[in-house]
Amino acid sequence: MAENTQIDVKKLTFERAIEELESIVKRLEDGKVPLEESVAIYERGEALKRRCEELLRQAEARVDKITTDANGQVTGTEPLDVQ
Repeated sequence: MAENTQIDVKKLTFERAIEELESIVKRLEDGKVPLEESVAIYERGEALKRRCEELLRQAEARVDKITTDANGQVTGTEPLDVQ
């Protein structure tokens, strides 16, 4: 886990963040992690959850910006400005 905490959460892809989050959940569910480490990995898990939510919001905004014509054909996209 120590090496994972060195990786900036904001640099992780959605898939990598989910993978690490699932690993954290399994470790916490096992109940074999000392209290201090449990708190630290829980905090990391919260940061990963926020990262995943942020990436999902961005993806949803991109999908919402896709424009279609009357027949439902994609005609382009509008500029995306997610903050």
